[in-house]
Amino acid sequence: MKKVLIATEKPFAAEAVTGIENILKEAGYTVEKLEKYTEKQQLLDAAKDANAIIIRSDIIDKEVFDAAKELKIVVRAGAGYDNVDLAEATAHNVVVMNTPGQNANAVAELVMGMLVFAVRNQFNGKSGSELKGKKIGILAYGNVGQNVGRIAKGFGMEVYAFDAFLSPEKIKELGATPVASKEELFKNCNIVSLHAPATDETRKSINADLVKMMPKKGIIVNSARKEIIDEESLLAALSERDDVMYITDIMPTNNDEMASKLGSRYFSTPKKMGAQTAEANTNAGLAAANQIVGFFERGEEKFRVNK
Repeated sequence: MKKVLIATEKPFAAEAVTGIENILKEAGYTVEKLEKYTEKQQLLDAAKDANAIIIRSDIIDKEVFDAAKELKIVVRAGAGYDNVDLAEATAHNVVVMNTPGQNANAVAELVMGMLVFAVRNQFNGKSGSELKGKKIGILAYGNVGQNVGRIAKGFGMEVYAFDAFLSPEKIKELGATPVASKEELFKNCNIVSLHAPATDETRKSINADLVKMMPKKGIIVNSARKEIIDEESLLAALSERDDVMYITDIMPTNNDEMASKLGSRYFSTPKKMGAQTAEANTNAGLAAANQIVGFFERGEEKFRVNK
């Protein structure tokens, strides 16, 4: 009998856990929950005889793979998977999957909510501006980016996109006007929304040079990853360009300095919360459970992210 461990330092919503358990138990699997754990050893002990693990932002590294001798699959309930050591997973013959698209609408709605908050001066009672008619540039036009574009059109915005892995024809098909580079996005759009993953190519790729290209009163919104921002360079450019705003769902390391130097041109949520809705929480958890069943019963690996 397969054993599935739900290892979540930050637990799923109760209804999500119930749904996950129902899917796995119906398939004949046993389920163990490790929630709100405080020591890594607790995870290592729980993983020892697990055949599958469902996680959220939990770290799965060599130590975990070494401990989990029976492990065949790890599913990250969410889109990002940089909390899993993919090379070690492959070395241990473990499949790693994510659940792309399950929290895309939740993140996109947060992006638009933060933009409204920004252009209306954080609701301080002073006159602001509108999103209608503005050009929004979307950097990486995947599931989240496409949902941002969909909602932005409802505000009457012009939607542009750049994605290194999508052809201009595909971007058009998905409803945005393609541009040739991220530089072109920053140069021509009033707002740039960042959705790139943290990779060797993207780390610290958002820097002063890009900020300086923006039109007057530009806005950068980051709901992707902290690592794609060159924080020192960004702060220097924002100090020079005192008309540009930066709003983010990932608090920077230099948050206090940004807040003191930029004032109302800067806003960060207290923690990453783009996917923190009841719907996204449940969708990602159920998708993870279904992918585990599909993997064991039918050999399905559609959302595998390691080689």
